[in-house]
Amino acid sequence: MNIIGPDALVFGVDDVAACSQYLTDYGLTPVGVTAAGGRFEALDGTAIVIAHQDDASLPPPLPTRTMLRKTVYGVADSATLGAIAEELGKDREVRRLPDGSIESTDDSGFVLGFQVSVRRTISLAAETINAPGAPAQRGANVVAASEQAVIQPRTLSHVVYFVPDTDKAEAFYIERLGFRCTDRLGGAGPFLQPAGTLDHHTLFLIKTPPFMQGVEHFTFHLGGPSELMQAGTRFVDKGYQSFWGPGRHKFGSNWFWYFNSPLGCHVEYDADMDLHDADWQPRTVPMSADASQLFLFQARDKWAPSGPPPGAAGAPPAAH
Repeated sequence: MNIIGPDALVFGVDDVAACSQYLTDYGLTPVGVTAAGGRFEALDGTAIVIAHQDDASLPPPLPTRTMLRKTVYGVADSATLGAIAEELGKDREVRRLPDGSIESTDDSGFVLGFQVSVRRTISLAAETINAPGAPAQRGANVVAASEQAVIQPRTLSHVVYFVPDTDKAEAFYIERLGFRCTDRLGGAGPFLQPAGTLDHHTLFLIKTPPFMQGVEHFTFHLGGPSELMQAGTRFVDKGYQSFWGPGRHKFGSNWFWYFNSPLGCHVEYDADMDLHDADWQPRTVPMSADASQLFLFQARDKWAPSGPPPGAAGAPPAAH
């Protein structure tokens, strides 16, 4: 089935104003946003949609504290939409909505939507580097670092679910929707890729107790690691709390920086993810901090070379 990836995530939140400000500061563009909520889009039209948790138009919540109400997948064409409806209709309700999309649930109880993708084609340059021994990607007098750089999320990358039964959840996405496992963290769960993308994953499943079921984080792709570092720094400067990062994952190779959020989950910036086709053989390693990060930085206050850095000989000890 030609599922491209998540087009939108729909949340029922307890503080619409705080979530609206957060998503705007993160870099998404408000579209039709009012005091009741609305849509926050990346450059290609993929989005986060929020409404108040009591909004009657939302799908019912899971019996946990998660605020995620629905994951909407974009598919390539109406034939794929029909095939999904036929497949899921074999053993569960499939609702046809007025906008032409369909809605159902997975085997873990998450509400899923499917629609012919709303993604817009974008054509943007990636970050460039100059490295000895390789042709220059930036010519003479082209400056890479700019405090005025405009940084916007390009596309919704992936979502991570906490689920009580990863085997059951994985089987649903592979056997019913045509996803495949690209890598696996033993004791945690699989990274899953739908057929319509080469991205390392658009869904990661993590085994947790039932009371934790929900979304752990979501993320949007940026244009490269420098954009990630700069966007994350700006986010910290606006007062948002860094949770994990910046750093680089091993599986997927994507750069990451996670933040706490008022949406009841973490929100990540990511960049430079591996691409895999059908020739790729999944790897499996035990879950650990070393398995999930190649390296990790820690955000620190700015330091300028006006004297020895904190902790150096002759300098005051670094603050803790």
